[in-house]
Amino acid sequence: MISLVTAIWGTLSGPLAEWGIKDVTVRLLGMKLNPVQREGRIIMLYHAIAMAVMAIEVYFITSIVQIKKHRQSIINATVTVGYLCTMIFGLGFAYFGYNWTFHGLFLFGLSLIFFSGILLAEALWPWRKEYRVSNLEYAHTKKGVDLERVAFFALTLSALGSAMFGAVAGSYWGQGHQTFLAENLIRIPYKTPFELAVIGHLHIMLTLIAVAITLVVGRWFDFKGVFHKIAMPLMIIGIIIITIGVWIIVPYRPIAHTIIYVGSVFIMLAALMLVIYGWKKLIHDRLTEQGITKAGFWRSFKALLHDPIKFGPLWQMVFMNFTVSGVGIFMAAKLDEIFRVWPLREERIVLTGHWHVLAGIIATIIMMYYADIVGLKGKIRKWFGWILIIGSDIAFASATLFSLKRLFVKQYFQEPFTKWSMLFLEIGLASVLIILAMLLLWRLFDLFKKEGVWKKELISPKLEASKTTVLPGVSEEGKQ
Repeated sequence: MISLVTAIWGTLSGPLAEWGIKDVTVRLLGMKLNPVQREGRIIMLYHAIAMAVMAIEVYFITSIVQIKKHRQSIINATVTVGYLCTMIFGLGFAYFGYNWTFHGLFLFGLSLIFFSGILLAEALWPWRKEYRVSNLEYAHTKKGVDLERVAFFALTLSALGSAMFGAVAGSYWGQGHQTFLAENLIRIPYKTPFELAVIGHLHIMLTLIAVAITLVVGRWFDFKGVFHKIAMPLMIIGIIIITIGVWIIVPYRPIAHTIIYVGSVFIMLAALMLVIYGWKKLIHDRLTEQGITKAGFWRSFKALLHDPIKFGPLWQMVFMNFTVSGVGIFMAAKLDEIFRVWPLREERIVLTGHWHVLAGIIATIIMMYYADIVGLKGKIRKWFGWILIIGSDIAFASATLFSLKRLFVKQYFQEPFTKWSMLFLEIGLASVLIILAMLLLWRLFDLFKKEGVWKKELISPKLEASKTTVLPGVSEEGKQ
């Protein structure tokens, strides 16, 4: 669904719009694009895609964290109906005539997703005896409470509260609160409480989506040991601090950003612990597979790069510091000195590029994890992984350089630089979309095979987490 929306709605802007493909799409599909209502359409489009991404992460969490089977089924079913209602009817309302029944179903879908979050929080409750840690290599309290599960629980509660933070502002639409895009308000000195709430909402929801996939990758790599014991408390504290910082942006705006920065440092340090552990594990596992006990730098480096699907997510977390985190910190430090001197349009480009690159990096990590769990192997696995990494990084680097071009390109040379950066951006994104399409078509055709991969997945037993123990009297259902 995300791929279809990206492919179709991607024709409405950028080079494809300039080449006239936008007009073809609008005529073929019967879209109604009133220029005055552009901001509202974009907001609906963002929510449609974001809810589908959140649903994917819910599926990941319920499959890798110990949850009773019937609860997993209910949570997954609820979030599925929710994101489909949100996406189909939200886009139907925004782009195909304003049928208010569709808008009501859009809100119904959001409500279902919120309810699935409540169910997930209840299922993740980390203080149940059956979920206590028995393997002391994993982060835990003195009573055996699994701190990684606490992090998932804190993440879910933060997402629920932060969704309400935006929903309260949304409930006042047309009652003194008007539609706007956050990047259009950056130079307005006074912002209403509702505007601040929406700005805080969009920032923290994207942050939490990033935190969720980080925790999922940690489970994927069987994150444990000293680094795990350091990272999980940092992650929990970071989630709590950054949530408080965003929630107080309305009453205490001057100090909110400082609190958010502090929370971000904790989360980034936790991610750094994961990267260090993960890269050490990849090198160790590959050298052990080759029967090598001692290896120099070059052999260790080759071992690290052996499996791009496993190397990729951790590399993307590192790469993010050059294209997102570093840019954000530099922009905050030099805001009045440099960026506020630029034309407003240039500052808006930096901001929108900042958010979209982060969202894109999250998407590539999700794709690599999905490619692994569906069983890509051999040369196809390597080709998929490296095209995804190289293509996306070329695109994100090009977007970052384009947004910052005024720092190092004289005005006279900005037009040719823009053309080249846009060319590399489109080539990189096209390569990502093409290999994603190939992966999805393979999965689609596999559904029609009598003995396809889907059948093996259906009958294969679920792997149980190694860090928990089943207490006497707990059934197999509880164990799952």
